[in-house]
Amino acid sequence: MPTVLPGATLGILGGGQLGRMFAFAAKRLGYRVITLDPSRDSPCGQVADSQIEADYLDESALRRLAETCDVITYEFENIDARAVEFLEALGKTVHPDSRVLRISQDRLLEKKFLSDAGLAVAAFMAVDSPEDLEAAAVKIGLPAVIKTVRGGYDGKGQAVVADTAAAASAFQRLYRGHPLIWERKIPFLKELSVVACRGIDGVASAYPVSENAHVDNILDASVVPARISAVAAAKARAVAEAVGDKLGIVGAYCVELFLVEGDGILVNEIAPRPHNSGHYTLDACVCSQFEQQVRAMCGLPLGSTAVMKPSVMINVLGEGNGDTLYGVDEAMREENLAFHLYGKSRAAAKRKMGHFTVLADTVDAALSKARAARALLRWG
Repeated sequence: MPTVLPGATLGILGGGQLGRMFAFAAKRLGYRVITLDPSRDSPCGQVADSQIEADYLDESALRRLAETCDVITYEFENIDARAVEFLEALGKTVHPDSRVLRISQDRLLEKKFLSDAGLAVAAFMAVDSPEDLEAAAVKIGLPAVIKTVRGGYDGKGQAVVADTAAAASAFQRLYRGHPLIWERKIPFLKELSVVACRGIDGVASAYPVSENAHVDNILDASVVPARISAVAAAKARAVAEAVGDKLGIVGAYCVELFLVEGDGILVNEIAPRPHNSGHYTLDACVCSQFEQQVRAMCGLPLGSTAVMKPSVMINVLGEGNGDTLYGVDEAMREENLAFHLYGKSRAAAKRKMGHFTVLADTVDAALSKARAARALLRWG
């Protein structure tokens, strides 16, 4: 594929905040951006050159996108892979391609891919019946996490079970005629992630490891660099680059990981696009994960993944008790704090409304400043 030079038009399936930040990066480099999303006034549509307001499987809308754009990407992996396959059948280049999407949006395919690639994962098994549950309890063991194979995110579509009665209840609640996946619950020390990017030429580059904290299964904070050993950090980055190479992915992607005893690294999930835990790169790095995505899909050289200063990224979630965020002006008195709000009008409970990143000379200082800033914010 020839290099797609600035001035060309980039398409993106999805109009959420990841698309919004992608559009900002693309516009800064001189590209035009068109998004396809069914939601009116989407976060990405607010800043893109135009939005095609249609369902992702609307063939006439997909044709319009293909006819208008030089290359296309997507902002989340729950888009129906048939949309990407339709675009590819029209001769349009989509990065990452439909094979990558199909693997990463199906937890069972994903785990099989990782295991076959020789990468360490939690023990797992497909469960499609009460008999499978009994077999999994014996073969894989308890405690376990039972998950839907497709569609879940931020803790949706999964249940942690400690015994066979809880497993049976979770199966009844989650099963909808398609296999679930039973995974051994990992006694991890820390949850980590690595955002990386792989170019059309196969060259990959990983950002430093992020240490992540979740609340109610939703990412709450990311600390960079992760407070882990140099050995574990090197392993994590090597695993992330290996995943990209084995997948043959083109674009930015994230590998979510578990740190276990002995500096061991297990792969949890793959996200074939920029990731919430990589938002710190917007302010802490010369080249953000979103610019890397633009560079990779257009065939441009990748940028630096070096972090200029330790950073802490905090998600700002809605609380369901008001749509105006107060305290931003007070928090911004911290000169090394950067806000990013996503243009969403309704701050529903646990909805991702924005984030902020604090830079400091040490991780501890960044954490202290971030906690102080968070305490100033309130919805009303």
